[in-house]
Amino acid sequence: MIHLRLPAAGVLAASLLFAAPALAAGDAVKGKAVFARCVACHKATSGPMGPSLNGVVGRKAGVAPGFRYSKAMTASGKTWSEAELDGFLAAPAKSVPGTSMFINLSNAADRSNVIAYLATVK
Repeated sequence: MIHLRLPAAGVLAASLLFAAPALAAGDAVKGKAVFARCVACHKATSGPMGPSLNGVVGRKAGVAPGFRYSKAMTASGKTWSEAELDGFLAAPAKSVPGTSMFINLSNAADRSNVIAYLATVK
């Protein structure tokens, strides 16, 4: 019988890699329902106050046409990956100090679901 010895850090890293839920695992249908909380400022295609979230996943922050972004957002250099969106939705002011966004989604499942929904909006 062959026994492999792996460094403890390697085993831990591997277990975290396979145990961590992927953000893409969110439920887009549930996310659309959660997104209803956001429609006062955002719409998937164009918003009354906030920028359009159409195609936001994968888009550079602060570049959607038709919206005047805060200086903080345009200078952030972020690209809206699922992980960046998760961090921003959890704590906008911490993710982009000086952002105009002031509401957060504290529930991780809600964030995952909203991100899954936004990924479907093209």
